[in-house]
Amino acid sequence: MKPSGNNSSLRRISTITEYHRLRGLPKPEHPLVSLVNYAAIKHSPENNNSSWVHDFYLIALKRNFNASFKYGQQEYDFDEGVLFFIAPGQVFSIQATADAPDKSGWMLLIHPDFLWDTPLAKTIKRYEYFGYAVNEALFLSDKEEMVITGILQNIQQEYHANIDKFSQQIIISQIEVLLNYADRFYHRQFITRKVSGHQVLTRLENLLDAYFSGDAMVKGLPTVQYIAEQLHLSPDYLSTLLKVSTGLNTQQHIHEKLIEKAKEKLSATNLSVSEIACELGFEHAQSFSKLFKTKTNVSPLTFRQSFQ
Repeated sequence: MKPSGNNSSLRRISTITEYHRLRGLPKPEHPLVSLVNYAAIKHSPENNNSSWVHDFYLIALKRNFNASFKYGQQEYDFDEGVLFFIAPGQVFSIQATADAPDKSGWMLLIHPDFLWDTPLAKTIKRYEYFGYAVNEALFLSDKEEMVITGILQNIQQEYHANIDKFSQQIIISQIEVLLNYADRFYHRQFITRKVSGHQVLTRLENLLDAYFSGDAMVKGLPTVQYIAEQLHLSPDYLSTLLKVSTGLNTQQHIHEKLIEKAKEKLSATNLSVSEIACELGFEHAQSFSKLFKTKTNVSPLTFRQSFQ
């Protein structure tokens, strides 16, 4: 345990066995994978001042979660969401008031050693909902929750049985099915929660307007990472949301806004192409001209001449 300021501490849990012990649970049946009944977990008020790091994956399906949850530096949205994902080494904290009497759900714990030397050990990192800055839980319909619960029960049933040479691969196959369903449900959420998506799009437009109207020549071109941080979303999550909503990813939105501002300056000012490039954050005018021609099929000068 080491201090992290503000009277809080950072506590690391290295193994699933240690997690069971700290939560007052029986010893896990398998040391590297375990399905925990959320109703059996008791939150202690003294843990409210602690941040936690697990050295294993945690996939949680929770109902009646009577607590606030901070993941990295952002509050996690549990207004509707019930399913969330934490990768090894990520920091989170829970501020619990009192355990809800009707809380329910499951937590699947998977140690990376269980995945060692399997294709999933590499591919699990591509699932964007494990992104550190994603701060929106996944809301499941009743039907979707039944699908996830069924897969979790299959995993539990497999390690309850006698372990043999097939057990690990069968469990890993079930984990892959779970992750792929979660991927499908997340993309469904992007589509069905249009209000949230439109709000993000509005905030993005305002952010880019303010950026290019300010001192971009000092700050340089905005990066996808910068934009995502300002919107409190992970880069992958933001790009996927925008792609579903508009057909354009974050980088393409940046370029669209940049070209819009460039056209304004070319048509309404006497600034040179080099001056415009500088004001928009380009280090070299040639890079600006190349991007402008790629996006518009004409050079900046040709575009300007069409207004003369």
